[in-house]
Amino acid sequence: MVGKTQGDFEMNDDREKVLARISEALAVPAPRHHETPAAGAKAGIAVPFRAWLPPVGSDFEAQRALFSTQCVVLKTEFVECADAAAAAAHLAALAEANEWKKLAFHPGTINDAIVPHLPESLGLFKVESGYDKVELETCDAGLTECETLVAQTGSICVTALSSGGRALSVLPHHHVAVARHEQLVPDLTAAYERLAARYGANYPSFISFISGPSRTGDIERILVLGAHGPKKLTVLLLP
Repeated sequence: MVGKTQGDFEMNDDREKVLARISEALAVPAPRHHETPAAGAKAGIAVPFRAWLPPVGSDFEAQRALFSTQCVVLKTEFVECADAAAAAAHLAALAEANEWKKLAFHPGTINDAIVPHLPESLGLFKVESGYDKVELETCDAGLTECETLVAQTGSICVTALSSGGRALSVLPHHHVAVARHEQLVPDLTAAYERLAARYGANYPSFISFISGPSRTGDIERILVLGAHGPKKLTVLLLP
């Protein structure tokens, strides 16, 4: 018979502690809001999501403050700009500080207002139909518009239709997203409601909620930024 080592006893003790914690947690029933259909909901769909998601303030100032706080937690740079010229000035400062050689962007209402104010020394690459994907990979930063900013989670909702396709927000090392005040929504429910109202049954082929720079903790639980996408994320909010 092989005797047990000290490590075996320590492992068993840890196992018992984990199981005891699980039993303790299971003794308190969890709320099951998601199983209660809301009044007027379609058959088979439960929608009282706001009842079990974190609360969000009802006015713009509260939502902006929450979004700003979440950005700090997520390591997202959040900057409020007075106008398109101010947004371009911040982009120029980022380009100088990070030694950008090329900035990719797509046509859009906000981008079209910002780009004319950018310095000529910053190489600009327009992402539109038939663009060179290999050249996009050489860009240091990508400037995109978005669908919404979600105060509840500090997330940016981008789609293939609103953000220059699928690759622009992913390939460059620094993603800069721009939005207007009216695009700030309180929570994920409101973000999906906005998508439904805009697109109806013709949803974009690509929808993504971006919460901070790309990250992973798979390797020895060490946080690594930029593992599967942009290493930096900046959000510029315009009136």
